[in-house]
Amino acid sequence: QVQLVESGGGLVQAGGSLRLSCAASGRIFSIYEMGWYRQAPGRQRELVATISTGGSTTYADSVKGRFTISRDNAKNTAWLQMNSLKSEDTAVYYCNAYVKPIGTPLSSYWGRGTQVTVSS
Repeated sequence: QVQLVESGGGLVQAGGSLRLSCAASGRIFSIYEMGWYRQAPGRQRELVATISTGGSTTYADSVKGRFTISRDNAKNTAWLQMNSLKSEDTAVYYCNAYVKPIGTPLSSYWGRGTQVTVSS
């Protein structure tokens, strides 16, 4: 019913930038909080950043000042601008959203992820 599709990952040198996109589609009534998470090999999935419907944001300490989360409520899309990338940012990045679909309860949805690799 609801799909989240990430794009924009890839290979970048340390110090470079990438912009990830997350587009939500389906029978959507409304989208609440959206967020980005990441999972590196052998590690647990961790929060990167979140953004509320009104634009309030939170960030992991490790990305503050380097990453910026944003969204367009009309387009059901969120972005993660990643600057000054470091090798430790290498991970699969996942989009998450709390979505109220039409006719079904509010639920948390995940995208399939996009790989970000930062070479040193």
